[in-house]
Amino acid sequence: MFSFRSRILAIASKAVFVLVLLYLLSIRYLLFEYLQVYYSVTIITIKFVSFIIAVDILNDLLKYFYRRRIGLASHQHDNITLGLNNMYLLLVLGSSVVTITAYFGLNPKELFTSLSIVAAAIAIISRDYIMDIVSGMFIAFSRDVVIDDYIKIGEHTGKIVHIGINKTAMLNDDDDLIYLPNHKFIMHEITNYSRRAVRRTIMDYEVKLEHVRSLEKWENHIRHILLRYPAYVDPDSLKLKVLHIYKEHLHLKIQYDLSVADRKIEKEIRKEVLRGMVGFIATPEISIPHITGSTPPPQMPI
Repeated sequence: MFSFRSRILAIASKAVFVLVLLYLLSIRYLLFEYLQVYYSVTIITIKFVSFIIAVDILNDLLKYFYRRRIGLASHQHDNITLGLNNMYLLLVLGSSVVTITAYFGLNPKELFTSLSIVAAAIAIISRDYIMDIVSGMFIAFSRDVVIDDYIKIGEHTGKIVHIGINKTAMLNDDDDLIYLPNHKFIMHEITNYSRRAVRRTIMDYEVKLEHVRSLEKWENHIRHILLRYPAYVDPDSLKLKVLHIYKEHLHLKIQYDLSVADRKIEKEIRKEVLRGMVGFIATPEISIPHITGSTPPPQMPI
């Protein structure tokens, strides 16, 4: 309730301030004898501040009613709220450029018309940045990719943590924060793993032929590890495939399905599978009971 009242008070204060500025604009001719040489600059500043605050109020109101409709907390963001913030920043940037040119007594329309060649050169130079801004608006208001989605784009795989005006931040499996230009999301194919009912984990690895005496034992050993996590993974979804056979080693692929889209759980299971495979290579003589279906394994520490 306190947060709601504080937001309403802040919006009301801004609205009152805008009304005061508009009142000053309505009597601006009466202020001329007091301002004299500063009259023009003052009026331009009042117009700029009034516009910025009015847009800020509109932005706050739109986000408030949107959050209330979908049940989003005041500190949380999704594509729509980020898109509204990006539009607000663009309006602030555009009005700032117009205001600066007006301070020098220039008409923005006439200025850009007279400098058409320079404007064309600037447009060519800033083409990629403009593409990023346009792409960022498209991403923000679309539902193809949203915050917290786990995606693959190009060579990068990770979770979307922020959609900015020109870049999108992705947190990969190594907890590295990667900033990708927004136009990549338009130009490249995207695999959105979060839109599936299950999440598939795939691991490729190579092993020397001398360590592969029986693929069935390998698969049985991996299934034994997966059965430690019955609430998160289906052991029957496990597949062990041979991708390539080389002179001295095999290129194998492991894949299994998770029933939850939990990055922490996925990393933990992946780590245990990799450690189990290394242990099996180091001591291939260990005895693993044959497992079929979902028979519970013997009690093992996790």
